[in-house]
Amino acid sequence: MPTEDKWKANMEKVAFAQQFPGLVLNWHACEGKTIRSVLPLTGKPGAMVIVFTDASFTIAPPLALEPWAIGQALVDARVQLEPAHQAAYAEYDRLTKKDKEALRTARLEKILGAIHNNLEQIPELKDRLKELIKDWK
Repeated sequence: MPTEDKWKANMEKVAFAQQFPGLVLNWHACEGKTIRSVLPLTGKPGAMVIVFTDASFTIAPPLALEPWAIGQALVDARVQLEPAHQAAYAEYDRLTKKDKEALRTARLEKILGAIHNNLEQIPELKDRLKELIKDWK
């Protein structure tokens, strides 16, 4: 088989596969479907083929989620998840509040540290800070 024929044959195969009956390419189209099986995708560690009971299927990337994505998922799916995980959400809320307070405190310390470290190099800094404080009153 000439190289060009092989290339065309491969292109036909790929085009057909991309239009294969039951292939779901949109997460919203998975809503309400029941999973029949989850199989490893050969050649892509961590990726899975999800087969639904209606014989449709999709491919999921590896579950190597970044921490922010998990936290955002907890926020986005709270209405659906919280009734079954009330204690976990209470703890997550406590930790979220603690994290926000720690961030606030760290910012305050960083600002105060920057002021302290620059007082000698910027003599007018004290006067500018005094003016700023007067403006708040």
